[in-house]
This record gives sequence, C-alpha cells and structure tokens, in this order.
Amino acid sequence: MNSIGRLLLALLFCLGLSWVSAAPRNIVMFVADDHGRDAGCFGNPVIQTPYLDRLAAGSTIFDQAFCTTASCSASRSVILTGLHNHANGQFGHEHAYNNFHSYPGIRSLPVRLAEAGYRTARIGKFHVQPEAVYRFETVLGGNQGGSRNPVSMAERCRDFLAAKDDRPFFLYFCTSDPHRGGGFANDLPGKPDYFGNHARYEGVNEIKYDPAKVIVPPWLPDTPESRAELAQYYQSVSRVDQGIGRLVAILKETGQWENTLFLYLSDNGAAFPGSKTTLYEPGMRLPLIVRIPDAPQTGVRNDALVSWVDLAPTILDFAGALPDDERKPLRHRAVQAARPAPNGFHGRSFLELIGRTAGDGRDEVFASHTFHEITMYYPMRVARTRQFKYILNLAHQLPYPFASDLWEAPTWQSIHRSGAEFYGQRKVTDFLQRPREELYNVEADPFEARNLAADPEFARTLETLRTRAKHFMETTGDPWVVKWDYE
Repeated sequence: MNSIGRLLLALLFCLGLSWVSAAPRNIVMFVADDHGRDAGCFGNPVIQTPYLDRLAAGSTIFDQAFCTTASCSASRSVILTGLHNHANGQFGHEHAYNNFHSYPGIRSLPVRLAEAGYRTARIGKFHVQPEAVYRFETVLGGNQGGSRNPVSMAERCRDFLAAKDDRPFFLYFCTSDPHRGGGFANDLPGKPDYFGNHARYEGVNEIKYDPAKVIVPPWLPDTPESRAELAQYYQSVSRVDQGIGRLVAILKETGQWENTLFLYLSDNGAAFPGSKTTLYEPGMRLPLIVRIPDAPQTGVRNDALVSWVDLAPTILDFAGALPDDERKPLRHRAVQAARPAPNGFHGRSFLELIGRTAGDGRDEVFASHTFHEITMYYPMRVARTRQFKYILNLAHQLPYPFASDLWEAPTWQSIHRSGAEFYGQRKVTDFLQRPREELYNVEADPFEARNLAADPEFARTLETLRTRAKHFMETTGDPWVVKWDYE
C-alpha cells in the first residue's frame, strides 16, 4: 500500500466511517480439503472441534455457502479467481496426467493483492497451475508432517506473520486434511487407513473416535464400513481444528489478530460417494466462517446464499482493492469458449453482510462441474434457490464416473458387493445412471431423494430453473451452452 493510500485510510478512520481501520488490513484464508459441515458449530455433538467452534462464536457463520464444483483443483481455481472453472480453464485436477491449467492472463487473487501492496504467502496444498497465474511472493513449507500437520504449518508461518514490514499480508493456508490418504494405522497394523491417520504429527493431540458413536448422515449408508471411515474422517477433522487453534494463537502472539480478516472454508464436501465430485448438497454446501475486525456483531448466522465465486471480490473489497467497475458480476454478451474478459468476477462481494444476519436478497447460486480426474468427464450445471435445486446432467447418457479413491472406499464397496438397492436415501441405480434433469425441493427433501423433474405439479418450477441455468451458461461464457441446441 503506497503512502497516499495509507493517508486516505487514516483520514477515513478519523471520520469514523465503518469497516475502515488505520491498522494494516491483513487477510488469512484457511482452506481445508474435503471438509463438509461436520463440526460442533454446525450441529454435530460428537466431533470435537473446540477451536473452530470458538472461532465461529466470534465470527459470522454463513449457513448457505456453496462451492461451485466439488473437486479440489477446479474449486481452488474458483476460490482464487472469482470465476467459474469453465471460464478460468482449470476444469479439473492439476497434478499428474490430468494436467489442467488455468488460462494465461487470468488475474488471480494473490496477484491482485500484490499489486495493491500486499505481501503474499502460501503454505500447504496448492493444486492449481500455472504458477505465473497464481503467483505468491513467498512459499512456505518444510514443516513436520507437511500439509497433514496444520499445527506445524502454523508454526512455520510465524516468521511471515511477525515480519517487520509496513505492508499488510495475505496468507493462504491450505491443509490436506481431511482428504483421503492411504497408509496403515500405527496401533492396528494391517488395518487400512483412508484419512492420513497412519503417521505421527508433532504438536497434534490425535483424537480417535468410536465408530459406534459417530453420526451417520442420511445420505450415507449406516454400515460398519461407513462408521469406520467416518471415525477416521472425524480424526482428520480434529487435526484441522488444532491447526486453527494454533494459527489463531500465533496471530494473537504476534499482535496481528485484531487487524486480520480470517476466513475458514473447504474446497468441497467430504470424500465419500454422494458428496465429493457431485453437486448434491453434501458435496457443495460447505462451512464458511468469517471473522472481521470491528464487526457489528459476532457469533451471528447469516442466511444469504453465497458462493465461492464471491470470495475473491469480498477479500479485495476488504483490502480496498476492488475497482468500482468490478463490483457487479461479470456478464458476457456472447459465448466465449476460450477466455473470460480480462477483468471482473462472476461473483460479488458480501463484505457488507459480515457481522449481520440479513441475506440482502441473495437467494440464488449457480454451480459448474466438468471434470475431477481427466477420466471423469461428467459436466453438470446447477441453479439453486432457497427452496429448489435444478441439476442439468449434460452427459447423462454416460454412467456416473467414480473418483478412484471413492470407488475403492469400503463405504461404497460394501454396498456395491452386497447388491443393496439403496445407498443412503438414494437408489444405487439412480446414483449410477442419472437423467438429463434433476429437480429437488431442498427445503422439504434436504437429502435430494425424490427427483421432481417429471412431476407435472412442478413443471413451472422446472421451466423457471431451466431458464435460469441456461442464462447462467450464456452469461458466463460456458462452452457447454451449445448442448441446449445440439444435444
């Protein structure tokens, strides 16, 4: 931030204008990997998340927060650009043979913040490319346990947070928990471990759970296999929680907490079939907890429908780096298959909602998923209102493809091998072979068990959301819009 910018902020502060502080406006974005709404502050009385719950008590919980695509790389590209992945080019995974890239020329959040005078750093899982698009000034790492030890990750950030530097900072802190990860439990040799619990992590107090006591959500089958995996997933979530506690403590110890915007979120839902890689509610409705200095209220819940395309403009708004001509969502005049406009976002800032309960008329979000692994082509587009969700399965002729780790998961295999009719509340046949259109009343049917698309009673609702989905595709440069004419 230049001297003129600092002088303006100081003058505004003296005038008593809201949301303005003469202190540095630091930003920490903590992104967990595959964490659904499983925490005490979201109503789970079994899982132990005291630090996340404490953070929520001093923050704003956005109860209707949604990713746009339930896949790691694709979702992270949306978080860092404010553009749906069909427009930023990161259609699926960055790593190995998948090798998806964002388009050159995209101006990502860290680049924009650096241009606004911020020092920027990242630690942990990155999973987007190219580096030039998602450039951070500092890359931290080398801590014990890597990105599965968020406690040691937090300690590794101490010097960056405490640095004597007049510039405000942006820290992008990304764990690999509670993503699935192979190995074997130390105390039970030979027992498969799917959530990274096989190692010892310095500074972490491992919390283990009794499978008989976990809460099986209705979208999962209540089987011994499912309970065992949920117990491991809970253990991994509790590691994330301890990382939150340590990072907040370091921010306080370094005198930065009172000047820092802190966001906690996940890239997509839990790594179970029926959640991750789908655009059903468990895959896309996620935790979003936002703590801001001098908020009007804390410990409040906001019911606005917000999306991960809104994150980048919100952060830039807080930083005083959101241009007026980018405050309204970007719209295209015609389909553009290769590039979005060089500036702008598909989302809009929700800064004014932090610390408040009102939703400000935000009653609609959209989602766009195309790939997970490159072998998993299954494009879906979603229009979701408060009451209804419309899913357009653009390749509905294909069987639904599984992510390799979800196919191997005992939770799925126990159902697959037994020939059971249902997986949770959904028929296995309906999960594997989907119709072109799905319509759910998510208020009356929150686990999306009854598809209303063919029900004459809901024909008008279907047509309304179908029109909205098409308009969304047309106005965000979605190449798949041609499917409306060439099915």
